[in-house]
Amino acid sequence: MNSLSELQMDALTEIFNIGAGRAASSLSEIVGEEVKLSVPRVQLYQSSEINADVLSLNSPRLGAVKQSFSGPFDADAMLLFTEDRALEIVHDMMGSQVGIEDVAEYEQEAMCELGNIILNACLSSMADVLDLTLDSSLPVYSVGATDALLRQIVSEANQPVMLVLHIDLAIEKRHSQGYLVFLLSSSSLQKLLVHVDRFISGI
Repeated sequence: MNSLSELQMDALTEIFNIGAGRAASSLSEIVGEEVKLSVPRVQLYQSSEINADVLSLNSPRLGAVKQSFSGPFDADAMLLFTEDRALEIVHDMMGSQVGIEDVAEYEQEAMCELGNIILNACLSSMADVLDLTLDSSLPVYSVGATDALLRQIVSEANQPVMLVLHIDLAIEKRHSQGYLVFLLSSSSLQKLLVHVDRFISGI
């Protein structure tokens, strides 16, 4: 199994928190409220180990925003929230324009926008800090039964390694927890860590 050293985990957490800060600023402008977004920790798993229990996803349904990116290494990036949390976030993003009962109608569009903001902010911070050029696809949102959707995500990506970022999102006083997940090959992980080690040695 590939593993991360403590220094590598700290560096990745720092890099992604820079992106989280950028995303929070963009989201604050959209919702007109203070948004706090942080990445408290990063973990590495084999993709085959992932299920709802491992990720503490205590909800029957899951929403996932997916983007693929390429550069010195390739990966699929995904933002995961339980669907009830996703709907709360959409309601906060839409504000008083939309009643809570009508939120589902806007779920796909708003979650793609949220995913685009968070994923692109994290990817751009990684590119800036590690001095990389990364190209990304447009976001795609899907929702389904939690374990079935996780199995589909892992199967479609066909990548053995999963880098999991825990996300804390607070819009006004409502807190949501989710995950930013990178599915990548062992060789892509090693290429990423070469750049991370170079960043660490330059600190």
